[in-house]
Amino acid sequence: MESELIRINGKDNVAVAITALAKGDVVTVGDDTFTIFSDIPRGHKVAIRDISKGERIIKYGYPIGEATEDIGKGRHVHAFNIRTLLNENAEYHYDEAAAAEAVEEAEEDRLRWKDHVPTIMAYKRKNGDIGIRNALWIIPTVGCVNRISMQLEAWGNAALGLEDGVHAYTHPFGCSQLGEDHDNTRHILADLVHHPNAGGVLVIGLGCENNTMDSFKELLGPVDEERVKFLVCQESEDEVADGKRLLSEIAEAMKNDKREAVPMSRLVVGFKCGGSDGLSGITANPLVGRFCNELVGMGGTGILTEVPEMFGAEQMLMNRAVNRKVYEETVKLIQDFKHYFTSHGQVVYENPSPGNKAGGISTLEDKSLGCVQKGGRAPVSGVLGYGERVKKPGLNLLSGPGNDIVSTTAQSAAGAHMILFTTGRGTPLGAPVPTVKIATNRELAEHKSDWIDFDASAMLSEDPRKVTEDLIKLIISIANGEVHTRNEINGYTEISIFKDGVIL
Repeated sequence: MESELIRINGKDNVAVAITALAKGDVVTVGDDTFTIFSDIPRGHKVAIRDISKGERIIKYGYPIGEATEDIGKGRHVHAFNIRTLLNENAEYHYDEAAAAEAVEEAEEDRLRWKDHVPTIMAYKRKNGDIGIRNALWIIPTVGCVNRISMQLEAWGNAALGLEDGVHAYTHPFGCSQLGEDHDNTRHILADLVHHPNAGGVLVIGLGCENNTMDSFKELLGPVDEERVKFLVCQESEDEVADGKRLLSEIAEAMKNDKREAVPMSRLVVGFKCGGSDGLSGITANPLVGRFCNELVGMGGTGILTEVPEMFGAEQMLMNRAVNRKVYEETVKLIQDFKHYFTSHGQVVYENPSPGNKAGGISTLEDKSLGCVQKGGRAPVSGVLGYGERVKKPGLNLLSGPGNDIVSTTAQSAAGAHMILFTTGRGTPLGAPVPTVKIATNRELAEHKSDWIDFDASAMLSEDPRKVTEDLIKLIISIANGEVHTRNEINGYTEISIFKDGVIL
C-alpha cells in the first residue's frame, strides 16, 4: 500500500502515514515491504528501518531529534520515543555557495515571469501603495475606548453601506505600559492606520492615556486628512455623535474609489501556519512555498514570521540570505528570540503544542522543518523587527512569536495585503486582512468547510504544478475582490499585540 506512506527525502529513516494504519498492515516504501507493528494515526511517523537508541531521527533530510530507545522497523516513531536535539547555544555559519544557488534559482523564476506577470484589480492610494480591500477601519489608541469603537462599528455597518465594511480593531493596551511594550503598541497601531487595505481610518483616543493623540500623530507622520480622522473622547460632548459624523465624512471621501489594474508584483503576502499536523510539511506548507517562489519570481513580496518555529530549521533560511548582512540579521533575529525565552527562564524547545503532537508532530525540529517550507526556496532578502513595515520585495523574515493572532497581526501591520494560513487541525481566526485558510487534509476541508478556503490535500493526488496554479487563481480572485475569504464572510477579524513587560 505504497500510497499510505510517504518518505519525504531520500535520507529519511522515517515515513509519514498519509492515512491511518492498523497493526498488521503490510506497507511498501520504495522497493521495501514491511509490516506495521501498532496502529499509526494519520500524519504520524513510522520507522522504515531499525533505529538504535541515541541515533538521529531523519525527516525532510534533517534531524528532528534522537531516539530514546531502540525502534524497530515498522514501529511508531513519536514524542514517546524521540527527544529534541535543540539547545540555546547553536552555532551558525553562512554558506555562500548555497546562497548563490538560491539567488540563481530565483533568477530562473524571475525570467519565467518576466514578460507575463498577472494583473490584479486594486485600489491605488495617494502615497503610491495599493490596497485589495476598501474598508473603513476604527483604531483605538487605548483599550478604554473599545466599546465606543464597537458601537461605532455597528452603526457604520448599518448606516454607511460600504462594500468592505467598517471594522474596529480593539485591544487592551495603549496605557499603563512601559518601554518596549509601549513602543510596540504604538508602532503596530500606526502601521494599521497606514495600511492600504483601509480606504479610511478613524483613530479614537480617550485623552489621558500614555499613548496620547498628539504623540501618536507625531509617530504617524503625514496622513491623508480626508481619510484619516481623529477623535478624543474626553474632549467631545457626545463622542458617539462625533464619531458617526467623522465616519460619514470618511465614507464620503471613499465613495468614488475604483479598482484599477496593477501587476501582481505589487502584492505583499504573509505566510502563516496554525493548528499544524503531520501533513502540514507534506501538503499545505510546500504548496505555499511553491506560491512564494512564484510570487517572488514575479517581483512580489512574502513575509515569513513565527521565529520560535524556525528553531531547528534556521540554518536553512540562513543559507538563503542574499548577502552576509542579511545572514547576520537573520542570526540576530534567532538569537534575540532565544534570549527572550531564556530571560523568562524558559527553554527554547517548549513546543509543539498538544494539538500538534496529536496530529503527528513530535519535536520542535519536526515542526520547524515543516513550517519553514512556506518560504519555498526563495532567497531571504530582508529581516524586519517587530512593528516594522516591509521595505523591499522578496522573502522577508519578520520578528514575532508563533501565536496565531499575534503573528497575523504583525504580518498585517508589516504590510501584508493577505495572509496564507495553513492548518491541519483547523482554526476560525482571521487577521485584519483576508486570511486564506489552507487545509492540509481533505477531512478537515470537508468537516470545516465554513473555515477553509482551499484544500491542499490535492498535492498528494494531483500534479503539484496544477495545484499551485489553482491556488494562484484563487489568490487573484481574492485580491480582485471577486471572492471573499471565510474569515471575511464570517466576520472573524481581530488583532493582538505582543507584550513582554510589566503593566502599571
